[in-house]
Amino acid sequence: MKHSVCIVGGCGHIGLPLGIALSVAGARVTLLDNSESRVRSVAEGRMPFLERGADESLAEVLADGRLSVTMDPDAVGRSETVIVTIGTPVDEFLSPQIRTFDRAMGAILDRMHDGQLLILRSTVFPGVTSRLDQRTRDRGLRVDVAHCPERIAQGFALEETGSLPQIIGGATPTATRRASALFGMLGSKMIEIPPVEAELCKLFCNSYRYINFAIANQFYVIAGKFGADFDRVRKAMTTDYPRMSGFPGAGFAGGPCLLKDTMQLAAFNHNDFVLGQAAMMINEGLPTFLVESAKARYDLSTATVAILGMAFKGNNDDPRDSLAYKLRKVLTFESRKVLCTDPYIDDPSFVSLETALDEADVVFLGACHDDYRGLSIRKPVVDVFNFLKRPSEQDVEAETRTAA
Repeated sequence: MKHSVCIVGGCGHIGLPLGIALSVAGARVTLLDNSESRVRSVAEGRMPFLERGADESLAEVLADGRLSVTMDPDAVGRSETVIVTIGTPVDEFLSPQIRTFDRAMGAILDRMHDGQLLILRSTVFPGVTSRLDQRTRDRGLRVDVAHCPERIAQGFALEETGSLPQIIGGATPTATRRASALFGMLGSKMIEIPPVEAELCKLFCNSYRYINFAIANQFYVIAGKFGADFDRVRKAMTTDYPRMSGFPGAGFAGGPCLLKDTMQLAAFNHNDFVLGQAAMMINEGLPTFLVESAKARYDLSTATVAILGMAFKGNNDDPRDSLAYKLRKVLTFESRKVLCTDPYIDDPSFVSLETALDEADVVFLGACHDDYRGLSIRKPVVDVFNFLKRPSEQDVEAETRTAA
């Protein structure tokens, strides 16, 4: 008999690729989601978001019945394993909303029965897994609980799910064994550690990346203040010098994980996380710095400004926590008009790339989509990523004077 799995939040960026991967590996998977539009899309064989290679695999596992999708919460009780992709959200004060998580889990536990395996897949506040294990026992419910964090890059989940080591944080040895057996279907290497260490693995990883991006962005700001070219400095630093090979370029550090997880780690440590909090100030302040720097060179108050790319990263259709929207907010106050464009995001307020480039006096890059690679924009460009082709600055200034 095939292993049966129910994934709560199964049509989202974490649950759906995992569901497809487990189905391909031979499990019988039910995707449970409360979004009617996403459920309909998946049931019709259409991915509701961009994920490389997922469309063909989704059609295959739907056709042979290995994957199904539902909005019926009672599906939780009909599977051997329940995988929850609900993480610990943060509130407006960047503190974890444990009660929100508890309410969501309460509805799930109401439908579970003895003998099931319960896996937390999304990032959770440290201690949540052990706390949930205790909560199930307080209910008289005998289930195995584990935290098995996802660590994939959005858009590459199917490629990475079976190739990256899987961290297993079982609340009991039995939970660890069962969770390892499940993910072993994917061919993953297992790393078994206590639940709180599994929880910290994900938080440490995202905080580390967020701080690294902040270092690059702080250096970018420093270079800009003194008229130095950060990208030229970075190239000189890293060329044929292995000790600096991992130094990232400057750019927006957005998305639904990095800031949130850094702030969760700060909250866990009683808001004593100076590096993480400083990183937040640097990364979140970058859009304002770019606008202030542009104001020193151009009269934005009379200018039409275009932002190319509104997703939180390149070649992606996810606008969640994208700093391009913060950039838009600052520019809306500082410029005459702001135009936004993105080839992946369907927003009636956006304009075409052609319109944006034609009407703009100044262009800002918000996301490094391949659609923009090779563009030669003969107008002033603010490109913190150093992604766009750079025409001669003298030519741009000459054309700007002519247009004026």
